[in-house]
Amino acid sequence: MIKNPFYRAVLAAGYIVAISFFFFFGTRYLRDTPDTILTPITMLSLFVLSASIMGYLFLGAPLQLYLDGDKKGAVVAFAKTVGFFSAITALFLIGLFVSSYLM
Repeated sequence: MIKNPFYRAVLAAGYIVAISFFFFFGTRYLRDTPDTILTPITMLSLFVLSASIMGYLFLGAPLQLYLDGDKKGAVVAFAKTVGFFSAITALFLIGLFVSSYLM
């Protein structure tokens, strides 16, 4: 279990970056392929996988603390993870605005 909220937030952002890279670069090779039943199956599977990974990263350690009787520590751990992730998201937004301004 990853106890450091900063690491959990960075791993969540890294997962999002990895999936985004896959969709941005990987779909270039799939543009002229016909749609099949595998498309919605794959998207729903990715959605469930993402929810599971994010649930583990955001709620795993706080839930463990809560079950161990440290309710205040659980809230603090969750709040710190969300706070760090919010800061990372703000950096992504700043990067988006700066890159759109420079282009």
